[in-house]
Amino acid sequence: MTDERRWLALGEDVLRHAAAEGADQAEALVMAEDSALTRFANNEIHQNVAETNATVNLRVVFGRRIAVASTGRLDDESLRRLAATAAGMARQVEERDDFRSLPEPGPIPDVPGAFAGATAGATPELRARAAGTIIGLAEAAGVTAYGSFATSVESIAVANSLGIRAAQSRTASQLLTVAMGPDEGTGYAESCAVDVTAIDAEAIGREAVERARRARRPVAIEPGDYPVVLDEYAVVDILDTLGHLGFSALAVEEGRSFVEMGKKVGSDLVSIRDDGLDPAGLPMAFDYEGVAKQPVALIEAGVCRAVVHDAETAARAGVRSTGHGLPAPNPWGPFPLNQFMEPGSATREELVGGLDRGLLVTRFWYTNPVHPKLALITGMTRDGTFLVEGGRIVGPVRNLRFTMSYLDALAGVSAVGRDRKVIRGFLGASVVPAVRIDSFTFTGVSEG
Repeated sequence: MTDERRWLALGEDVLRHAAAEGADQAEALVMAEDSALTRFANNEIHQNVAETNATVNLRVVFGRRIAVASTGRLDDESLRRLAATAAGMARQVEERDDFRSLPEPGPIPDVPGAFAGATAGATPELRARAAGTIIGLAEAAGVTAYGSFATSVESIAVANSLGIRAAQSRTASQLLTVAMGPDEGTGYAESCAVDVTAIDAEAIGREAVERARRARRPVAIEPGDYPVVLDEYAVVDILDTLGHLGFSALAVEEGRSFVEMGKKVGSDLVSIRDDGLDPAGLPMAFDYEGVAKQPVALIEAGVCRAVVHDAETAARAGVRSTGHGLPAPNPWGPFPLNQFMEPGSATREELVGGLDRGLLVTRFWYTNPVHPKLALITGMTRDGTFLVEGGRIVGPVRNLRFTMSYLDALAGVSAVGRDRKVIRGFLGASVVPAVRIDSFTFTGVSEG
């Protein structure tokens, strides 16, 4: 029996126990993961761990009363107790006036490119060789490498009492490193892929090491408004933050989103979509409610077009779920987990060459919303911030704090890179290019 069939059969067992408890509707979500991680620091591998885990999540409905329980025990008696626990809680909670139904079944598309045998069979030796490559490059350059290499197989199975039966296994791998050199020089690089063999450890190591070398002895500059080129590692933070704050139907419903359909929020060069079926990212066929993923155009040529829905927000809005439900209980609503920003035509040299006097920013960190509805964000630059004059990088500068509306940033995009990277963020993985923005507001400078 394949893993998908095994987990789906387990979900069906849970449904039978829920039916025996008298549930009107029930949904069983099985999430299983085989993951491994190799960490390195101070130019040495210091940790190698692996984990195999499975969780069963049961949502039961009694009229308009809903409860959720979960367990990591997979024997039949534990599943029976799971159903009894969920049913007992459901009988005690208040009715929800806004609840309609669990989702009904629909076709689930085949998604090519979601699973790679090389990733599923990745060994500690494979990860160690990649770490060793980066460490060797760091030592040769006189810097110190820190980072991690993760590989995983995730299996998801969803079965509900209305007939949904969905199961999929997918793989992911991520290699990231920070290189730290003398005189405050630091550099960052990352790669993420379904197929671990697509990750080029040497390229990642050289990128981080070279950035650290160039970032030595940064100087302070005055805060203010500067045109910037944002590397892909910074752009992913913009997409993740906008996805979290605004591209969710629940955020719109509650009046806390910046999204207004048809409103212009970005330049004509900015188009962002969410597409779990695109093999260029980390694809997934369906969401955690067993609903097929639908491509959603979030922003087209700078104009807000749509938001993502789960079953509950879709029912209240009178539309179909776009397949963006998260595991229940879910007070946060649906999120876009597979965002793509469309590429432009500019090379990296052309992006930087368009700056008369501005900054090249590698990535952001510690970003937090100041005003969610305006997408006003504060944060810091990190691991390589450089002054550009006359279209050429002239030297590193100290990290800067910014306070900037990410919507204003989109509106100021004047060039988009032709190449893109797959980058993991806090909302799944995004496929993003580098961009040039005409004005970005920096409000402070780091002392060290």
